This record gives sequence, C-alpha cells and structure tokens, in this order.
Amino acid sequence: QVQLVESGGGLVQAGGSLRLSCAASGRTFSNYVMAWFRQAPGKEREFVAAIDRSGSATYYADSVKGRFTISRNNAVNTVYLQMNSLKPEDTAVYYCAGGEVFITTNVGTYDFWGQGTQVTVSS
Repeated sequence: QVQLVESGGGLVQAGGSLRLSCAASGRTFSNYVMAWFRQAPGKEREFVAAIDRSGSATYYADSVKGRFTISRNNAVNTVYLQMNSLKPEDTAVYYCAGGEVFITTNVGTYDFWGQGTQVTVSS
C-alpha cells in the first residue's frame, strides 16, 4: 500500500501562485504514474494533470494547460503541482493520486489517494 500526504494549499488572490506537494511512502514511488485531481463543492472530481514514472511525459486538462506544471522527484518520493495565474474557478480541494497505469484522466483507474488540500482563490 502507498500513503500519500498533500501539502501547500491555502488562500491566494487571483493571479497568484501556489505550489502543492504530495509525499509518498510505503512502496517504490517510481513504479507509479502520479496525478492531481480536484473537486469543487457540488461538482465531480476532475482530472488536472498527470506524470509518468520517470517524469518525462506529462498531460494536462485544457483548463490548466499553460498555467500549471506537474513534476516529480523520485529521489524524495514527491510529486508537485506548480500553479500560476490562479483563477477563482481553480478553487477546490486538490487530491494527489497514483496507480500502476499508463497516464489516464479517469479517476477510477488510480489505486491510491491522498486526503486532499484546500486551494481557495479570491477574486
């Protein structure tokens, strides 16, 4: 089993930046594709970004492309989400997820999840 712990969320003004971190423990981190999802109140959980095992391939939702960057450091078992030019519509709980899959936007194909971290963007 893999445990994931997110951090870095908070309150930021529109146009600002935040960097989320997700620390993994329990098994070999580099075996897993990692992703970020988010869920706003009253909405379904949606895909944000994913990164392959080596960090060489990434994929983004259209809504965040050009503003967010996913990266990972396998030496410290951590995946990051750099969020720039934040908008009020980015407000959500952000979840880190991982799995033994190819990169996918499907929430159901990831095997383990963190507890989430709140991101609030004020206008």
